[in-house]
Amino acid sequence: MDSQPWRNPRPAPSFSEMPAKTPAPRAVRWLWTWGPAIVWSGAIFIMSTDAFSAEHTKWFFEPILRWLIPGLAQSQYDFMHHIIRKCAHLTEYYVYFVLLYRAVRAGRAGWRWAWGTAALLIAAAYSLTDEFHQSFVASRTASPYDSLLDTTGAFVALVVLWFWFRPRRSAWRSRL
Repeated sequence: MDSQPWRNPRPAPSFSEMPAKTPAPRAVRWLWTWGPAIVWSGAIFIMSTDAFSAEHTKWFFEPILRWLIPGLAQSQYDFMHHIIRKCAHLTEYYVYFVLLYRAVRAGRAGWRWAWGTAALLIAAAYSLTDEFHQSFVASRTASPYDSLLDTTGAFVALVVLWFWFRPRRSAWRSRL
């Protein structure tokens, strides 16, 4: 018979077992999932200030383009600068959608249309608020076309992620 029946017969967990048995606090998990998207939102906000207006990005791109293509006319340079700036809209919201999708799915695996739709709606709404913010910056112009371009970048990311997470049909293809 046990002389100390009140004692727990299981041994105490080792230090290496403790993290697996102790979940992270909710705030840490939330920050881990939403943190990158929030930081990228801040980067987008900063890029819509006066510091990233066309006049201020010209000093960076013009010497590079003139070095790459020495005989570039001013009108050609202006067109290339415009294209680079519009591609930046697509790219920044492509990345933003990917980070939002990561946050919305919150560590769960796979693809869900609800997650993709939620991330797309958040990106589109933020795009509208970004253009609204630019309407208050003297050197920037708010444009619904830029917002549409931003949302298009997010939509392209949605399509790419859908193809990425789509179930592989290798078994079906092997029967052909």
